[in-house]
Amino acid sequence: MLLELKVSNFAIIENLHIQFQKGLNILSGETGAGKSVLLKSLALLMGVKGSTESIRSGCTQAAIEGSFDISKRPDIQKKLEDLGIETEDGLLVVKRVIAEEKSRVYLNGSLSTLNTLRDVVSPLIEVTGDAAPLIEMTGQFENRNLISKAYHLDLLDHYTGTWELRHQYQDKYNQWQGILNEIKNFESNTQDKAQRLDFLIYQRNEISNLDLNPGEDADLETEIKKLKNSTRLGTFVDSAEEILYADSDSATNRLKMIIQKAHEISSIDPTIASKVESLEQARVAIEDSVYDLRQYVSKIETDPQKLESLETKLSQLRKLQKKFGPDLSDILKALVEIETEITQLQNAEKHIDQLKKSASKLESELVKLANEMHARRQKGSTLLTDSVNAELADLNMKGVTFFVSVTKLDHLNIGGLSDVEFMSQTSAKDPKRPLAKFASGGELSRILLSLKRVVGSSNQPRTYLFDEVDTGVSGPTAEKVGKKLKSIAKGQQVICVTHLPQVAAHGDAHFYIQKSPQGDGVSMEVTELKQKDRVKEIARLISGEKITKTSLAHAEELLGI
Repeated sequence: MLLELKVSNFAIIENLHIQFQKGLNILSGETGAGKSVLLKSLALLMGVKGSTESIRSGCTQAAIEGSFDISKRPDIQKKLEDLGIETEDGLLVVKRVIAEEKSRVYLNGSLSTLNTLRDVVSPLIEVTGDAAPLIEMTGQFENRNLISKAYHLDLLDHYTGTWELRHQYQDKYNQWQGILNEIKNFESNTQDKAQRLDFLIYQRNEISNLDLNPGEDADLETEIKKLKNSTRLGTFVDSAEEILYADSDSATNRLKMIIQKAHEISSIDPTIASKVESLEQARVAIEDSVYDLRQYVSKIETDPQKLESLETKLSQLRKLQKKFGPDLSDILKALVEIETEITQLQNAEKHIDQLKKSASKLESELVKLANEMHARRQKGSTLLTDSVNAELADLNMKGVTFFVSVTKLDHLNIGGLSDVEFMSQTSAKDPKRPLAKFASGGELSRILLSLKRVVGSSNQPRTYLFDEVDTGVSGPTAEKVGKKLKSIAKGQQVICVTHLPQVAAHGDAHFYIQKSPQGDGVSMEVTELKQKDRVKEIARLISGEKITKTSLAHAEELLGI
């Protein structure tokens, strides 16, 4: 529901602030007072492109701001959440700034785009039925929903109770399309697949032939380093052995001598012998260390072929790390993925057969569901046609006949097997033509009015803006238009531009639009009328500029005063 509208420096509007009400909001005023300008500002909130020519003379920018109650529109709240736009207290504030340098769009203060604005506030009805506008406008500025075939299908399915069946169908249809795309991908470019398989096998062999283990790159570097320095390591061991063990003046010989002398003087002091026991342990430890060093070095061979083999393996490993990642885990993970894809490609034919069987089964189920939906639509279209035409006759739409065309398609689509379009005919001699190619703004408004009366209120409350709905209407028909608008406004919001007192009298709120002189130009003002002024305005609509006692009395009668 549109709560407030603020407009500044737009066309003839300097500053305007309207607080709309629930139910039926009436807009009236003298011809040329600026009602079309107000409608243009509303159209901008719906995503219509703005023009710098609409900026008020002498100003650099125009601003249009609308505040919407979206507390009962979880679909809109979810869209905003997905866009990262915060909402508080169930409010959406849309602001358009039309400027000579750069125009801007804001949603709850967040800079946005025109396409996003359209998608949130006034999306074209999608065949999925998941998109619904905050404002539906018919008339000279906006009628794209009513002339959309997708919208026609949505309304018919809502009327015939086909929604649940259609959602079942759409879930299966999306699965079916996914499988068909997978089959197409597998069957296309056979040569490319063969080349891909050859390439994958090459990559697999390139990795597998190295017989890699986790941490092997560090082990290879260490082993190569040892082989390259085997002579140096041997020299070190020889030197260590000589110093510690082999030389006549080695550490072990010296320790033996000390231990022997300690035992020789133990007759003088027995404690001395016990004090050198640890030296004997040290001597044994030194001999063990020398033995271990000799054994270790003896295993390090100066083998040029082995060294070359290890260096080649390390070089190949480094190449793989550049391709697949620095860690061996990256290479081993890539090997698993490569082997999986090889298996898929090698078993493509078998996989395609399985996919085709699944697609065939789904297609049979889809055809059954689509035929059931089509039968419902055909049956419901007759009743909808008759009901809308009865409403149109009540609205004095002489000569105009409404039709719901339901034809069967030769192929499945997201909506089933039905092509649904609303048509109209001006006389029995004329052909039936789509609403998009024939109906005027006033006719579209009354057709929408009739459809909403027949189909009922949407489960997604919104604002309906009716312009030109009273064109060519008078007397009892005008009274019926007013009552129908009033009934639609229950649980919704209707904003209606009217020249008819019978329609205006049914309003829950009434706004008067007028021009007033300002300097060298004019400015538009909008005033919410209280009871006394409302009586005068309805009297003016009855009798024209000269308000009489009779027209005032008639106005009070219409208002039930």
